[in-house]
Amino acid sequence: MTSFSTPDPYTYHNGFNSHFESESIPNSLPVACNSPQKPPLGLYAEKLSGSAFTAPRHSNKQTWLYRILPSASHIPFTLQTSTRSFSTEKLTPLPNQLRWDPFDINKSATFLTGLQLVAGAGDIPTKNGIGIYIYSCGQSMPETEAFYSADGDMLIVPQEGDLDVRTELGRIYVRPSEILVIPRGIRYNVALPTGQARGYILESFTPQHFELPELGPIGSNGLANPRDFQIPKADYVDSQETHTVITKFAGAFYEAKQNHSPFDVVSWHGNYYPFKYDLGRFNTIGTISYDHPDPSIFTVLTVPSSLPGTAIADFVVFPPRWLVGENTFRPPWYHRNCMSEFMGLIKGGYDAKASGFNPGGASLHNVMAGHGPDAETAEKASECPLNPAKVGEGSLAFMFESVFMVGVTDWGVQKCGKVQEDYNVESWTGVKRRFEVPKKE
Repeated sequence: MTSFSTPDPYTYHNGFNSHFESESIPNSLPVACNSPQKPPLGLYAEKLSGSAFTAPRHSNKQTWLYRILPSASHIPFTLQTSTRSFSTEKLTPLPNQLRWDPFDINKSATFLTGLQLVAGAGDIPTKNGIGIYIYSCGQSMPETEAFYSADGDMLIVPQEGDLDVRTELGRIYVRPSEILVIPRGIRYNVALPTGQARGYILESFTPQHFELPELGPIGSNGLANPRDFQIPKADYVDSQETHTVITKFAGAFYEAKQNHSPFDVVSWHGNYYPFKYDLGRFNTIGTISYDHPDPSIFTVLTVPSSLPGTAIADFVVFPPRWLVGENTFRPPWYHRNCMSEFMGLIKGGYDAKASGFNPGGASLHNVMAGHGPDAETAEKASECPLNPAKVGEGSLAFMFESVFMVGVTDWGVQKCGKVQEDYNVESWTGVKRRFEVPKKE
């Protein structure tokens, strides 16, 4: 289990995919009627819809907000011409294996201005695709600034530095080894309580949301348990200062001014909200006899597609775990996959690589690109005694997996200056030839 020396400064609701209600002032939630003629305390009722109104009940995502002023109260949005636009980024799918050294931290940037698109696929306006980002920053966002993505749900994976996130529905404190999901449209501000920060983001542009994978034959327990997810409690700001709201809309950034806080939600109820999860609570599943199960057993969250068992995006984690399989090649086998795999390392070393894959770096093995353990790891795994062994002690790696063929941006290939040019040569050309033709008697 992950443990932290500093207690979390906020309290939360616990659970996942359930209906919650939260009040920062008692009796600020209306009774029975969601949109009464006059809500309590002179508040305005505002519905936040994360799905179509007529979506099936099990997948319907809606939350009612009771706020001081409605979010519609702002001057018109204008395009931010001074900042980059991800809508103009060209994505080039590459068949070669890619690996990056740890990305530099931009100490002068905020969470928002330090955002860089590394890879992605699909089309935002048609709500079909994903984006993969690196964030690196050394400055907190101004308190009078809020950001939201109209493009999709963002899964944030901190690698270095804590994030103090104020959202419309309450505050969330996120450390490395925890993840944060902020659904499409929810406004938030990111402060850096421990200094500089770096991490990874997976954004899903599709109408589907992140959910727990089905357990199938595993049964009712295992992997990520619903009770371990944490949802913020209402915590409003009443301010008449000028605030700036920034949105990412079709990949471009727009801003608008308003004379009230974007975080003025006094109370709320519903099932569409941001949430965090401590990866140290993930319950790993594995073989206790032989063979190496598919890495789907490490799936924390998934965004399902219309094809059963095929994901728009999976978030997979590789925590410390015991390996006991007999007569088994224990590292990930060599494979080619109809899915693309983007991996990152939060801390420690990854057990399938002897060197070169470091915390804050990443790798991409695109659709049908052959990959697996490097030569040194494969040789050790083929010859070592198969006693029970714990791997990944002090390590935490993860993977964004997607059915899409992922393209890489010019920044990701060239401008970041972190691509390891000899990654595939150094990793696999040294694999030993063992083939022997049987001698004829």
